[in-house]
Amino acid sequence: MINNQVEGNPLSEEQVSKDWEKYEGTIEKFIQVIAKNMNLYGITSSVGRLYGVLYFAEKPLTLDDMREALKMSKTSMSTGVRALSEMKMVESTFKKGIRKDLYQTEDDWYKSFTSLFGNRWRQHTETNIEEADEAVEELEKILQATNDESLKIKINDDIDRLRYAQNYYKWLMKFIRVMETGEIFNYIPKNSE
Repeated sequence: MINNQVEGNPLSEEQVSKDWEKYEGTIEKFIQVIAKNMNLYGITSSVGRLYGVLYFAEKPLTLDDMREALKMSKTSMSTGVRALSEMKMVESTFKKGIRKDLYQTEDDWYKSFTSLFGNRWRQHTETNIEEADEAVEELEKILQATNDESLKIKINDDIDRLRYAQNYYKWLMKFIRVMETGEIFNYIPKNSE
């Protein structure tokens, strides 16, 4: 008999084992949800699973610990941890007496989300701004060189559309800054526990 009791009734080893199985299944299911959701932000499912394992770990883990838990190569673990670190979702930590690098998740999901969101959207928005600028520049050159009146009308309409897009991207960059600086929480406060 295991020394577990519920209101004075001893629990059998079999019952304790079933309870742990249910617990592990529930956590595994949620880790899958995390992995699936992170895929929406361009993070692979395997890196999402890595984050989930780290999140539910009772203590910081080494790359070897993670490799064992996920049955992935050390190289994959290292790449995944690096990606999560760059997104400020995982941080390295130190524990006296342990020479290997230890990793743990950033506990503030709000901070992780704003960092991830800002990072991803900033990259795409900056690319879109550059593309719109280049398109306007090219269209203006064609506009100056052509004598075709119908083409001039079309180009002017398209330049107007591109100016609208540029204004949208400028607004989006402001929104991204509000996310990255945490100012967003002045408008939409974090939920308290």
